[in-house]
Amino acid sequence: MSNLAIGIVGLPNVGKSTLFNAITRANAVAANFPFATIEPNVGRVTVPDERLSALSQVFTKGDRVPPIIPTYVEFVDIAGLVKGASKGEGLGNQFLANIREVDAIAHVVRCFEDDNVIHVAGRVDPVDDIETINTELILADLAGLEKRLTNLQKKAKGNDKEAAALASLAEQIIAVLGEGKPARAGSYDMPVPKDFGLITTKPVIYVANVGEDELTEENEHVQAVREYAEREGALVVKISAQIEGELAAMPEDEAREFLTELGVQESGLDQLVKVGYDTLGLITFITSGEKEVRAWTIRNGEKAPEAAGEIHTDLEKGFIRAEVIEWDKMVEAGGWANAKAKGWVRTEGKEYVMKDGDIMNVLHNS
Repeated sequence: MSNLAIGIVGLPNVGKSTLFNAITRANAVAANFPFATIEPNVGRVTVPDERLSALSQVFTKGDRVPPIIPTYVEFVDIAGLVKGASKGEGLGNQFLANIREVDAIAHVVRCFEDDNVIHVAGRVDPVDDIETINTELILADLAGLEKRLTNLQKKAKGNDKEAAALASLAEQIIAVLGEGKPARAGSYDMPVPKDFGLITTKPVIYVANVGEDELTEENEHVQAVREYAEREGALVVKISAQIEGELAAMPEDEAREFLTELGVQESGLDQLVKVGYDTLGLITFITSGEKEVRAWTIRNGEKAPEAAGEIHTDLEKGFIRAEVIEWDKMVEAGGWANAKAKGWVRTEGKEYVMKDGDIMNVLHNS
């Protein structure tokens, strides 16, 4: 699969662009008024993975250090939506279209009190904010799907069986949306096709943005978001966009020390990436040697030939078998030759299901 894309959404002035600036160092405009973000900003962030550094040391020969090529997450900062966006209010449908292109949605919710930062509704109520955004996304899906249903019904009258099945599916989804629920809350006769263009089928991660002094505490706003997310089966990441900004400006060792002083083990970025992977059911496998150490993202449950196809389509077509070893076993062995001598390198066939942290060497027909 291509690398993970997460769209950052939320009401104006909840900390979206501040967070985006911090985690991508992309210097998007962050101003104390609605619609500071006029075009969707896109930034790529490498996924931190200490396994790659350990493996790079294993394959270092003299002065030759194999380069590390991590996988990455693409963050898309989408302008603040407001009530009525689905009908063109604020900056309207222009930004709803951008959300349709991402894999998951990071819904940033304001969970801090600050009289100096205006709130579009004049008060801090994270659950109300969530419902405002969710309603607009549901209405947008409803409007688009009702148009699609009309076309499908016309085709179905001409004995188009596929159109009839899709029309039935659209009616089922419309019923769910009509109850004020996201499309992902329903149970349907068939998978929802991607070309339906639905926003509310995408998994959501709620990002509770707190003040700098609240990162290690649970204020009432964060608790309310957690309760809401639990009912929806979604995950929550608590983050301080301001602290993330400070971390982004520090050298790596200073940033780690700063986090330790705060009593926090991971940065907000690390948490958000991990939760994003968990939410979408993604894992990482590795190719490593003296040439390079590289991470690859696949869906959990993919078999060895599919993983090989991520490296190159020819490897999937000509797949014979794969040499596989756990990354920590490779570090312990100190290289391929010793790992094979110890009997730690396994030969796996086409039915092998990849595991997170597997190192794979593909044997194939050229």
